[in-house]
Amino acid sequence: MSTFKSWLQSSKQGLTDQVKKFKNKDFLDAVVAGCAIVAGADGSIDSAEKQKMSGYISRSEELKVFDMGDVINRFNHFASNIEFDGMIGKQEALKAIGKFRGKPDVARVIVGVCSAIGAADGNFDPHEKAAVADICNALGLNPSEFNL
Repeated sequence: MSTFKSWLQSSKQGLTDQVKKFKNKDFLDAVVAGCAIVAGADGSIDSAEKQKMSGYISRSEELKVFDMGDVINRFNHFASNIEFDGMIGKQEALKAIGKFRGKPDVARVIVGVCSAIGAADGNFDPHEKAAVADICNALGLNPSEFNL
């Protein structure tokens, strides 16, 4: 766990500049799609998880570059699709994330944000880790690089 925490801390150092560099609709979609997958990892997306995601993004120096209204709208889009049909919704979210396959710099930022959301409550549980591993696979990254 300490390895993950140290990775997360070092990742946050460059996250602000990386997010600003990649600020666009596809990147926003990939980030919130990943957050929706992680939030729904236990089979449902409750209001506490939505608050965790929006709270994290609104407090994050790195993610303040995005309009909160856009963040919430896109998160709700992906979350409602996952809630309606878990498999199809997750595939749609992974498709949005997969646009960054072959772009490892951006892909690592997406995984970093999704991992931070999973760990935001202090408990990065096995379901959330598996969800982030799926995100890694969609991005062509090795989950073991992130201690998953």
